[in-house]
Amino acid sequence: MRIAILDPFSGISGDMFLGALLDAGLEVSFITSLPEVLGLEGVTAQVTKVSRGQIACHKVDFTVPPQPHGRHLKHIKAIVEATPAPESVKVKAMQAFTLITECEAAIHGTTVERVHLHEVGSVDAILDIVGSVWGLEKLGVTQIFCGTLSLGDGFVDTQHGRMAVPTAATLRLLEGLPVRPGPEGAGELVTPTGAALVRVLSSGAPPAEYIPRGSGFGAGSKDFTDRANALRIVLADASEAAVGSARAAGQAEAPGTVEQLVMLAADIDDATGEQIAAFTDAIRLAGALDVTLLSTVMKKGRPGTRLEVLCAPGDADRLERLLLIESTTIGVRRQSVSRRSLPREMREVRVGGEVVRLKVVTLPDGKRRAKPEFDDVRRVAERQARPLAEVAAEALSALGPI
Repeated sequence: MRIAILDPFSGISGDMFLGALLDAGLEVSFITSLPEVLGLEGVTAQVTKVSRGQIACHKVDFTVPPQPHGRHLKHIKAIVEATPAPESVKVKAMQAFTLITECEAAIHGTTVERVHLHEVGSVDAILDIVGSVWGLEKLGVTQIFCGTLSLGDGFVDTQHGRMAVPTAATLRLLEGLPVRPGPEGAGELVTPTGAALVRVLSSGAPPAEYIPRGSGFGAGSKDFTDRANALRIVLADASEAAVGSARAAGQAEAPGTVEQLVMLAADIDDATGEQIAAFTDAIRLAGALDVTLLSTVMKKGRPGTRLEVLCAPGDADRLERLLLIESTTIGVRRQSVSRRSLPREMREVRVGGEVVRLKVVTLPDGKRRAKPEFDDVRRVAERQARPLAEVAAEALSALGPI
């Protein structure tokens, strides 16, 4: 089977990924025609050959006219869905953008729908992500592996101000992946786009045995005097056994985001059902990722309710304080937990002329399933005087194959 091995000894970005693919044999015309193929008016692509640390590399640059200040995920999805790319490319590209959006939402304490993507929502990122995923497919690559990522150091200026390297979004995207700091004085080496591509595409560390068939270098924008600022990609053939051994060694195979979250828990035995419902609503509105109520038995056999709140680490102190103020509990427990969430996207269909949204998730085996949003189903059912189950079934039927 044909595999690709990424060697990010000087980090990774979307344009480095594209340059490496070109250097490894991808047709230049694929990149130069990509803006037009994606329907991005006024955007042009330039491919040049440059030297990084005395290594010949391909470099990709896009010239982009003034764009909107930011884009929501739904706007990016519309661009991706309108492309003639294979469905598998669209799915992986949207997984990358969904990951970025989820990380931004968690960091800023908001929802995915409200996130305004800045750098990562630019035209460059759309070209980088779709181009990289599609380029791999054109080269016949069926599986991708990645070595340890060099992060760089220092600070970088972003739309949110000056941030330490790696930025908060990049670091969250890199959770679960092998990384190392430095080298000293390098600045930012891994961008959010590059991190998202590795997270979505990589099956882990390279297999122990493979047969190299080609390689290439993609140049970064910086040109260091003492080392090559480039991403190397190796195209190789590997046996199913070798790839299987790499997976068995602990590489992530299933799609999804592994997040490090905080679980807050409080036991309550002196509140009415209405009061507990109010506590729950207040915590959800304040930014909790999930709130669960469990029946429990407390001191002296008193029936009680355990309130569990799942949240981002940066929100834990604020939500803990709110829980102590809003509820009747006198103590809150806290623990760090890991959560794997499957890639998901929202789609829309019409039922009786009204919009119903459906959440489509990708399962570990690559299959997909969909579920209509209950609020939409209930709204349509009430307006059209129809059973809930009937509206939900019609929405799934209207969605068609996924």
